[in-house]
Amino acid sequence: MAAAPPRRRAILPGAALAGLALAALAALPVAADAAGLPFLVVIATRMMIFGLAALSLDLVLGYGAMVSFGHAAFIGLGAYAVGILDAHGIRDLAVQAPVAALVCALFALVTGAISLRTRGVYFIMITLAFGQMAYFFMVSLAAYGGDDGLPLAGRSTLFGMRLIEGDPALFYAVLAVLAVALLGLRRVVASRFGRVLRGSRDNAVRMQAIGVSPLPYRLTAYVIAGAIAGLAGVLLANQAEFVSPAYMSWQRSGELIVMVVLGGMGTLIGPVMGAAALIALEEVLAHYSDHWRLGLGLMLVAVVLLSRGGLAGLAAKLGRRA
Repeated sequence: MAAAPPRRRAILPGAALAGLALAALAALPVAADAAGLPFLVVIATRMMIFGLAALSLDLVLGYGAMVSFGHAAFIGLGAYAVGILDAHGIRDLAVQAPVAALVCALFALVTGAISLRTRGVYFIMITLAFGQMAYFFMVSLAAYGGDDGLPLAGRSTLFGMRLIEGDPALFYAVLAVLAVALLGLRRVVASRFGRVLRGSRDNAVRMQAIGVSPLPYRLTAYVIAGAIAGLAGVLLANQAEFVSPAYMSWQRSGELIVMVVLGGMGTLIGPVMGAAALIALEEVLAHYSDHWRLGLGLMLVAVVLLSRGGLAGLAAKLGRRA
């Protein structure tokens, strides 16, 4: 009697889901132009920028169980790296982006080395404290706008060429950075480093018992996440052509956590979906009521209750049913 054929897996892999999402985004500017809705490109660009920032937070929150309430500080530092260099006549991304990533990585290294010696609510509070320190430091810089922020002379160049001057060009630049970040972090979490990071999340004591110290791995993940969030700040400054301390407020850090939880922690593509969903809900609900945050909160509660894995988990359920 012939053996029954193996049952085909129905769950849509995260890589395939990410590929479909990126392919759909690539076609958005053409579709928006054909439909006469160019503002969709601006909104989608903002979604991807915050998706990149939420993706970086997912590395420490979803894979390392480190609830950072000061992650927006890296976005602000990256944005201010662009703004301060622009104020001094340095407007090339080939300089701005490495400087922003380096500044954020160093800030993450110093603050992470201190914060990661604590756990639980103490880690949350100390990251919040460092984030607020960065926020008030930027507010005090009167030479660079202080609380009023700092306008840019224009969007950055790349090797002297104005490659991201238009909104569609910036859209594709952000899409390329997001795709590289997704691919890179996918390889990171699938490596031995990622397995140790997940093991430390599940049981740090057991990892120490087998001779692995979780602290260097957690600190490395924290530094990588900070550098990626800094790049998100570079892109955000170029989209808005403006830099403000509001980019690094604790409320922004809370929004990033909501994006990660809404999309699905520990999934990589989930936080990007969560950022897109949160920004889309804000845009839609704000047209109907001044109290749109109430409706947004109810929708978030519904998603969390109906799907523990967030939007990525919901997509997996739909894939199984299909």
